[in-house]
Amino acid sequence: QVRLVEFGGDSVQTGGSLTLSCLASVRTAAFTMERTCLAWFRRAPGKEREGVATISADGSTDYPDSVRGRFTISRDNAKNTLYLEMNSLTPEDTALYYCAADYPCRRRYLGEGEAGYTIWGQGTQVTVSA
Repeated sequence: QVRLVEFGGDSVQTGGSLTLSCLASVRTAAFTMERTCLAWFRRAPGKEREGVATISADGSTDYPDSVRGRFTISRDNAKNTLYLEMNSLTPEDTALYYCAADYPCRRRYLGEGEAGYTIWGQGTQVTVSA
């Protein structure tokens, strides 16, 4: 009923920038972006998937220390789209990036992990070279 598709992954050099997008394709009236918490996760080679940004239904955001100040999550509910602006990229940011949705939801914190995110995209690859 709801499908998430990520766009924008690419290969960049250290210090570069990328903006990822996640489009929600909605085929049910039961789902509304306004009542959805969204997040970006990533899985680096040989590592577990980790959260890099969350944005709650009320617009509040949360980031881990590793990306705070470099990454910005935002949403456009009218366009059913989630964004992740990434700046000052380093090779440690190389990973497969996923968007995820928790519905219905009012507020989420990064420390809660993946639990509750029931809708996931297929991922988009970001590669940062030295």
